[in-house]
Amino acid sequence: MLDRRIQELESGSLARIRSARSPDDLEAIRVELFGRRDGAFTLIGKEMGRLKPDERRRIGLLLNAAKRNLEEALDLKKRQFADAELSARLDAEWIDLTLPAPGPRRGHLHPMTQIQRELEELFVSLGFTVLDGPEVETEYHNFDALNIPATHPARDAQDTFWLENGLLLRTHTSPVQVRGMEKLGPPLRMIAPGRAFRNETVDASHEHTFYQLEGMMVDRDVSVAHLLYFMRTLLAAIFKREVEVRLRPGYFPFVEPGFELDIRCVICGGTGCAVCKQNGWVELLPCGLVHPNVLSMSGIDPEQWNGFAFGLGLTRLAMMRHAIDDIRLLQGNDLRFLEQF
Repeated sequence: MLDRRIQELESGSLARIRSARSPDDLEAIRVELFGRRDGAFTLIGKEMGRLKPDERRRIGLLLNAAKRNLEEALDLKKRQFADAELSARLDAEWIDLTLPAPGPRRGHLHPMTQIQRELEELFVSLGFTVLDGPEVETEYHNFDALNIPATHPARDAQDTFWLENGLLLRTHTSPVQVRGMEKLGPPLRMIAPGRAFRNETVDASHEHTFYQLEGMMVDRDVSVAHLLYFMRTLLAAIFKREVEVRLRPGYFPFVEPGFELDIRCVICGGTGCAVCKQNGWVELLPCGLVHPNVLSMSGIDPEQWNGFAFGLGLTRLAMMRHAIDDIRLLQGNDLRFLEQF
């Protein structure tokens, strides 16, 4: 009786071992056969105590032979699994040392850099010069020369980062316009892209560090019509389609008359969101005709020359173009976000 059970157990287990598909399957067979408590061979060994000595000796030899065969089969299958795993790993890790090195992964431009370069190319094609200036500015170039008196709210500590030496972090790129008029004189077409800094409370649409592009045209007989032409050309080039805009009066010390050119919020379509402060429009292009005082302080005769100026928030423009609902995503340098562009 026991000898038949042992033979059937051996033959059936050998077949199962050969057909095992994973090390986990193999381990389950081993525990089922040789487990200390209820393994098949353990239970048979307990039954041998009831046999006669001669029968016990015969069954013992048969049982030991079956154990040996099954243990050898388990070891062989285990080695086969290990060899297969090693082979797969070596195939995956294999490197052809004769191939040239792949080199560093190619990167791409930040969305802010992309949109700035597009605008630079556009305005250069329209006859404008791209100028740059210092980010740490003098009070004169940042305020006085732009017709912003000492009592103007823009000089309040709530807006401006003042430095200990009397200098400041520029609050706009308009000082580059002043430096351009001083150095180049009229006629003048120029843009000034770059970073600006204001002591803002950071939220979905405000950052203490942001990007602007300000432009200016100084020539004879410049009108609001010239201003609108260039602004519409700018927006059509960036959005690749017609966008809804509105022009409303606005006060800026360095232009007279001054306007606010707003764009219908492309994030919410005008229904209201955090970016447009729930009113459906985003302030995008403060602009106007250059104030005579600004021309005079830069050494230009306002009786002979006039012009227009505008300021464009590059950060907000990028948000509108890519439907980004939080300005902090552009500033955070999270590659998971930036790799989309």
